[in-house]
Amino acid sequence: MTSTLATLSLDQLSIDTLRLLAVDEVEKAKSGHPGAPLGCAPIAYLLYHKFMKHNPANARWADRDRFVLSNGHASALLYATLYLCGYDMTLDDLKSFRQWGSKTPGHPESIEAEGVEVTTGPLGQGIAMAVGMAIAEKHLAAVYNRPGFDIVNHHTFALCGDGDLMEGVSHEAAALAGTLGLGKLIFLYDDNLVSLDGPTSLSYTDDALERFKAYHWHVQRVADGNDLNAIEAAIEAAKTETARPSFIAVRTVIGYGSPRAGTNKVHGEALGAADTAATKRFFGFPEDQSFYVPEDALANWRQAGERGARIESEWNQLFAAYKGQFPQLAAEFTRTQESKLAPGWEKAIPSFPTGKPVATRNAGGAVLNALADPLPELFGGAADLTTSTKTIFKPGANFHEDPAGRNVFFGVREFGMCAAVNGIAAHGGLIPFGSTFFCFSDYCKPALRLAALMRRRALFIFTHDSIGLGEDGPTHQPVEHLMMLRAVPNLTDFRPADANETAAVWRLALERKGPAFFAFSRQDLPVIDPSGRDLYAAVSKGAYILEDPPNPQVVLIGTGSELWPAVEAAKLLAGEGIHARVVSFPSWKLFEEQSPEYKASVLPANVPKLAVEAGATLGWWKYVGQDGAVIGLDRFGASAPGAKVLAELGFTAENVAAKARALVK
Repeated sequence: MTSTLATLSLDQLSIDTLRLLAVDEVEKAKSGHPGAPLGCAPIAYLLYHKFMKHNPANARWADRDRFVLSNGHASALLYATLYLCGYDMTLDDLKSFRQWGSKTPGHPESIEAEGVEVTTGPLGQGIAMAVGMAIAEKHLAAVYNRPGFDIVNHHTFALCGDGDLMEGVSHEAAALAGTLGLGKLIFLYDDNLVSLDGPTSLSYTDDALERFKAYHWHVQRVADGNDLNAIEAAIEAAKTETARPSFIAVRTVIGYGSPRAGTNKVHGEALGAADTAATKRFFGFPEDQSFYVPEDALANWRQAGERGARIESEWNQLFAAYKGQFPQLAAEFTRTQESKLAPGWEKAIPSFPTGKPVATRNAGGAVLNALADPLPELFGGAADLTTSTKTIFKPGANFHEDPAGRNVFFGVREFGMCAAVNGIAAHGGLIPFGSTFFCFSDYCKPALRLAALMRRRALFIFTHDSIGLGEDGPTHQPVEHLMMLRAVPNLTDFRPADANETAAVWRLALERKGPAFFAFSRQDLPVIDPSGRDLYAAVSKGAYILEDPPNPQVVLIGTGSELWPAVEAAKLLAGEGIHARVVSFPSWKLFEEQSPEYKASVLPANVPKLAVEAGATLGWWKYVGQDGAVIGLDRFGASAPGAKVLAELGFTAENVAAKARALVK
């Protein structure tokens, strides 16, 4: 079965050009995944050439349709598509696929190339991020659109594979999408019956259509992944469905046109010279030319850019008229799309009086609600724990009842929630947050890692941050979690010691624009007197001196709730004539950004140091040194009242004083 270029329709020539560019990317790199691009090229062509609103000359246009390649191993398909459409992607970039310093890494990374909306590759997360994008679109449309002015009116398209659907997060995200009625979310499923290890029948026999029906999705099947008319009709039908998200299962052939078509041998390795030549021969392309792009095909592809420029121009005219009629809304829309905070927003942050202890989870909730008016872009909720994590706007509409509402009930879906938060952040126009108990950050970790890779302003609020939560016991008491998340590059850690530090870290998290997590206490904690000091400036350094007697003989370092036994221990030591400096250490990330001189001023090299934290001791030794000590947890907690557990495991002023006393020579 062969063909020549002269006999191909322009559509087919364009599709085959895309296919073989992807093959050449993988072949030149000698690694990658050619199978999915060969099978899915017709889907990508129809989406980018006919259906999607997008302008390659302005990849960040606010009302563009979004595309998520959830099966990110098919990245060669996306990169070739971006080049053909006219994005900031060249043939040389394609030739640098998977090489050092290229904008075409092995899996799509949103910070590397324009037109890549989100970082994907760990399977399943793209599904949840697409759900987050659709949530953002629905909310922003409800907030900003007015009769005759649909300034937010776009779809989220996504391509997924069987691996995505096997991952549990796909269930979490798809169930949520159906419940929320995300009618502008359209998934196309690369249903090729083959996974890396062999036929999907080895491990995956789900009826995907029935499964998504059960999630309350609109479902369709396309029997032939090369039937452009059938795929087009299915997408058209999906677009007319406005009350439910849509799922289209497209029966493709993995590695279509190659000698290895239909087998797992074409999934994850280059075809090799002989099979590459045979594949080009199948499509009628020159066997001896790599990265060959027929002029007619390129001109046809580039029409997508011309069409996108016209559509954006029409939108700009609409927005100009909207601005004339609704200047305040237009100004707010522009500000939030540019990720700028409202002037003077920080003045709304409360200050907490001393005298009455406050749990930092409660303080965090108070700050969140204080910022609700100046920052209407704050948007999120919890994994069925809003009353425990204090992450609900009061009063406030609920998104599932009114899309303009800002309270999202994610359900018991910690991973899906955090991945959706990433999608909301990537969409733009909102500052999203998700919350749960800190121990359940285990479920969230893959999404937090992608948030850090994408450097998006996604906020993760974790409460019940230590063994101090008490009776729920070791299954719910985090121990290793702080150290685990502190190890993630680009992710800012915040574990405030009181209500006023909580106010400061909220401000810092919003100002930094990247991802951050908060670890908040369940139990009430004393409140630092902010008078006489700029607490925000102090906290912004990551660690600062809270109490400093003359000529300190030992430095006591505390984070979160453990600052307070350190403070009390310093008093006990003072009664013995031992001078103890007390350092509050709310953020390792921020402290590491300070100058060596500042670090040395807080933690002088010639003074012994004792760190106190109800978590793993691993990591603290770089701050306390060989001559220092750590009071921490290298075991699990216990079920008992929180104060009892903390006392039994050594987090008392008396124990801190005893350990410090032993360090003083």
